Amino acid sequence: MGIEAFITRACKQKCVYWGEPIPDGYGGRTFDSTYPEEISCRWEARTQVISDGKGNEIVSRARVYVTEDVEEEGWLFLGTLDDLDSYEEADPMEASGAYKIKRFDKTPTIRGDDFIRIAYL
Repeated sequence: MGIEAFITRACKQKCVYWGEPIPDGYGGRTFDSTYPEEISCRWEARTQVISDGKGNEIVSRARVYVTEDVEEEGWLFLGTLDDLDSYEEADPMEASGAYKIKRFDKTPTIRGDDFIRIAYL
């Protein structure tokens, strides 16, 4: 079994994903109406120091393996859409336990036909 099959099989949990917020035209930001969506994941709650895309050291509170691409500055919540109220679905910043994606890594597998995707929160 390849690493990509292992990751897919290991991603038995569900999380809710919102993409990066977009400008609302009034100086604020809002979330695209296509979000939120449930995706498969493996959520590892662990604190570690990582570097962001600019080389700055930041603290990550979780490492989340996902089976599809996510955007930095997007948000993840461990659970399902049924676990959220309507106001939390509209704005993950209102949801207790939702965290901003601080870094997203996408590494090709050895065979090069798939990727390992990790979001750091």
